[in-house]
Amino acid sequence: MTTTTITTPAPAQASRAASRSGRSKHFLMCRPEHFEVTYAINPWMDPTTPVDVALALAQWENLRATYERLGHRVDVIEPVEGLPDMVFAANGGIVLDGRAMAARFTHVERQPEGETYRTWFDEAGSTPAVQATNQNEGEGDFLVVGRLILAGTGFRTSVTAHREVSDYFDVPVVPLELVDPRFYHLDTALAVLDESTIAYYPDAFSDASNQTLRERFPDAIIATDADADVLGLNAVSDGLNVVLTDAATGMHEQLRDHGFNPIGVELGELLKAGGSVKCCTLEIRP
Repeated sequence: MTTTTITTPAPAQASRAASRSGRSKHFLMCRPEHFEVTYAINPWMDPTTPVDVALALAQWENLRATYERLGHRVDVIEPVEGLPDMVFAANGGIVLDGRAMAARFTHVERQPEGETYRTWFDEAGSTPAVQATNQNEGEGDFLVVGRLILAGTGFRTSVTAHREVSDYFDVPVVPLELVDPRFYHLDTALAVLDESTIAYYPDAFSDASNQTLRERFPDAIIATDADADVLGLNAVSDGLNVVLTDAATGMHEQLRDHGFNPIGVELGELLKAGGSVKCCTLEIRP
């Protein structure tokens, strides 16, 4: 059984929420028809742990339905047999201002995904649609905050990819170094909540990157160990509604305190591959 948790805010929280507004977004997702864990490319993956594909599909469908109930548009790319991680569409690339750059994956198991996503971007009308020349794992490591991109490095995406993205999209990029292998992509350790607000887990970052985050986002929400441990920062926000794992109860409370509306979904089966809400969701920005 899959669940979606929506709570009723207290009066003070409701007042803060009233000052926020959600906006309709356009997402790309990929059904986990071929989902399995047969290799390990991050610490979450254990090929000896069984995967229930039917349950993974049900949980994914619930996430998709949640987005649609919130008024968001969801397109679905055709899954490819033999690419079990393709369900994590966020890694497929970056789409900003109608331009698209497909990923160039680090691990050989995922490398065919790059051209598959590039083809989808091209056919969907992104002009031009290119594939990165440097190691670049899409929105897994590139998160848009207003007219700024926060860019992760340390495990997957190369520093040289940061310059390539900045030049291609003509947007400033702020490098952030990840140091804990459990948080191998930026979107596992940092969530963008609106045009100027983020939440993050300090222990995932180097000292220098923590200083950068404190200076740029002094009012950020700081995640607890418990919430980070269930990928509670792997979230998608429309500026008001924040969709995230139902297991990150502390993050739900902090979001409500800051005027956001947390919506919990169960994605435990996909967590076996080290992914949650944001990993499944690539934003198409016209």
